[in-house]
Amino acid sequence: MNNLSNLEPKEVFKWFYELNQHPRSSGKEKEVSDFLVKFAKDRNLEVYQDEILNVIIKKPGTPGYENSQTLIIQGHMDMVCVKADGSDHNFDTDPIEMVIDGDRIRANNTTLGGDDGIAVAYGLAILDADDIPHPPIELLITTNEETGMDGAMALTADHLSGTRLLNLDTEEEGIFLVSCSGGSNIECTIDVAKEASSSEAYEIVLSGLKGGHSGSEIDCQRGNAIKMLTRILASVKAEIKLASIEGGIKHNAVPSYAKAVIVTDKFSAIEDTIKSMVADLTEEYRVEEPDFKALVNKVEVKESYTKEVSDKIINFLMILPDGVQYMSKDIEGLVQTSLNNAIIAEKDGKIVLTTSVRSAATSSLREILDRINTLGEVMGVKTREYAAYPAWQFDANSELRDIAIETYKAQYGQEPEVSSIHAGLECGLLKGILPNCDMLSYGPDITDAHTPLESMGIESVERVWKFTKSLLANLK
Repeated sequence: MNNLSNLEPKEVFKWFYELNQHPRSSGKEKEVSDFLVKFAKDRNLEVYQDEILNVIIKKPGTPGYENSQTLIIQGHMDMVCVKADGSDHNFDTDPIEMVIDGDRIRANNTTLGGDDGIAVAYGLAILDADDIPHPPIELLITTNEETGMDGAMALTADHLSGTRLLNLDTEEEGIFLVSCSGGSNIECTIDVAKEASSSEAYEIVLSGLKGGHSGSEIDCQRGNAIKMLTRILASVKAEIKLASIEGGIKHNAVPSYAKAVIVTDKFSAIEDTIKSMVADLTEEYRVEEPDFKALVNKVEVKESYTKEVSDKIINFLMILPDGVQYMSKDIEGLVQTSLNNAIIAEKDGKIVLTTSVRSAATSSLREILDRINTLGEVMGVKTREYAAYPAWQFDANSELRDIAIETYKAQYGQEPEVSSIHAGLECGLLKGILPNCDMLSYGPDITDAHTPLESMGIESVERVWKFTKSLLANLK
């Protein structure tokens, strides 16, 4: 039974309900992708499904709009599948059980899939209607967005002709996203040589830091455990050798934990220096990191890195840039370019440091990567770039944005917030294959996405639907 059948807009919630009857975990989209293909064929609409199960459905413009610029409406069909402790929900077989809770829709102890099922529902409602004026439409629904944007990465422009694109994957009503960061990981590798050691050994452990997302929270000025540990090591570099160093666990998270084991014959001479540096760090980060802790414990090791290798590791980490590099000149308060020294560990006889670099400007991203590559060349550290994804750069002359702002003002009586995100969106990848496409991203209110607490505002869905229909009418 469709318990959403009485919600407005009926034509949108009808398709959101239908979508949630199909399994659509990332990487398991075959059934829902085939559902979208059948939807198109049942209505005699042109449809294309690629090998990775992306779906493109085309509908001609309504009378008077036949020769208007083709509009791509875009979202992703997959969802993050997380359930609460004690739930016996099977995401591979069970429909999402939806609950109306005041002005919110949520699921029964699972993620809802509003991210980004509501985009698909909006798109299907537009294609299913015969009373909504609109330009020629290409509904593009991608796969595997939540686990690496694989669907968008696999796309080509062969079946897309649109010159304007609406991405409906923004989760706060009233915000227009107009750019996003691109990025790349860069791996820095230092060959290590070890030698026997009879010196005293001490483990320095940093913990209690907040960490956070290395894109959206990079400007919070939180402590990077690897960089903080490096400062401690550098303060006593002349009297120590490293036996080990490690920190961080995710490439897209600011490391909240790091530790190193040092060997020295002069601990009594450097102990006060270490304590002084810890005190300095505690004072520097007293606001952002009130729970910061540094512990020094005596341990036993039988070998260490050579002095040359130890100094190279510490020197490289000290010089390597980290954190916010440039702020946006177009959007006040927005980070344009940053990097995060994310993970360091010993692997196969080498010290490997993974750094994540992000920028909304392709040239700026290239600059930071080249800077690290040059530093590696000078210091004898091998570097390797991988997992790159393109930026969606701000377009100061976006006609689509201008039309959308005027449409929004007419409905809401105020201007939207025009913003950007210092993280990757599918728009960045799509801009790579559609360089001349004018893009905008927006959507209704969704909170606690990717958790069993995820919910979506019913009235927000209706307002965004009304806005979308008005915007389509204005894209003549």
